Amino acid sequence: MATEGPAVRRVQVAEHPRLLKLKEMFNSKFGSVPKFYVRAPGRVNIIGEHIDYCGYSVLPMAVEQDMLIAVEPVKTHVLQLANTNPLYPDFSTSANNIQIDKTKPLWHNYFLCGFKGIQVELAEICTKSEHYIGTEGGGMDQSISFLAEEGTAKLIEFSPLRATDVKLPSGAVFVIANSCVEMNKAATSHFNIRVMECRLAAKLLAKHKCLPWEEVLRLEEVQAKLGFSLEEMLLITEDALHSEPYSPEEICRCLGISLQELKTQILSPNTHDVLTFKLYKRAKHVYSEAARVLQFKKICEEAPDNTVQLLGELMNQSHVSCRDMYECSCPELDQLVDICRKFGAQGSRLTGAGWGGCTVSIVPADKLSSFLANVHEAYYQRSNQSLVPEKQSLFATKPGGGALVFLED
Repeated sequence: MATEGPAVRRVQVAEHPRLLKLKEMFNSKFGSVPKFYVRAPGRVNIIGEHIDYCGYSVLPMAVEQDMLIAVEPVKTHVLQLANTNPLYPDFSTSANNIQIDKTKPLWHNYFLCGFKGIQVELAEICTKSEHYIGTEGGGMDQSISFLAEEGTAKLIEFSPLRATDVKLPSGAVFVIANSCVEMNKAATSHFNIRVMECRLAAKLLAKHKCLPWEEVLRLEEVQAKLGFSLEEMLLITEDALHSEPYSPEEICRCLGISLQELKTQILSPNTHDVLTFKLYKRAKHVYSEAARVLQFKKICEEAPDNTVQLLGELMNQSHVSCRDMYECSCPELDQLVDICRKFGAQGSRLTGAGWGGCTVSIVPADKLSSFLANVHEAYYQRSNQSLVPEKQSLFATKPGGGALVFLED
């Protein structure tokens, strides 16, 4: 499955207004027509935040909203990139000398990091490609983009990459709400500090249980080597790690290594100067969130009468853990979650990296219209007068299909 590329579909471009507009703008910009078009869907993670890079399964779905790219191969070695949005300037560079400035989150860097990884297997290389812009992420975003199918969410598992259908309840819809707070995860160390905290927690837990900690990188590896349940791993975390933050010096003492070894052999370059690491909180979040993902899937499969209520409770627990244990929320996200719950969501949580971005809420279908109207007024109009939400800041969605290549008939 990991080696399959996106599906190919032949279309009459004139019958698809967005493709036709893209074709016309491409022709106006470059004086030629595209050879093919690519569709990449947006995605929302329903539950399972910040655990993919720890080795655990996540439960995302692709959404109907997407991005379209028009492409024409050329014989020169120059990449030319243009965006239909005038806010993003044109860019060109030599294909033989791709340089990506990790300190600047420029729009074209996301294309360039994919281009650098194009020689290797597609679905798995996308995870590695993101690292070119400085983000030590997992594989969820890229995997659901390729593996999504219309009408179903997916349980995405890693090493090896595989996807399992998860049928969502028919009596509810998922609503995405944008907090209108931006936090570019490649432009800040917040994200990468969390990755390193999880790595350090895994090593200290492994050392505590007399495992070869030097080989351990992820919290899931500790569980797998011990053969314990997630509930047992939570108890081990209570026993092995203290709740106060660890200094780099204390970590070195625990592992029996020097500060130089910590920096050169374990930490990423942009976390060398971090003064404290909250290992207990991060491990507690990861193991409890991984358990919530499995419970979410189980409830969807068993489909009890109160399915929506039970799923909502898991989503609420997830947000509390993200806010208090992983500390990746922000005041606006917390406010938006509270508003969504107040106006009818059975569950609501931040989704994505956090520190801004969006929430996802599970809403009974018969309450959708009033929910959308009330949340729009309470958050976008009343509470945040300075916000001018875009058209797609608040919307209901259903599971969409994965990446596609369009060829014009």
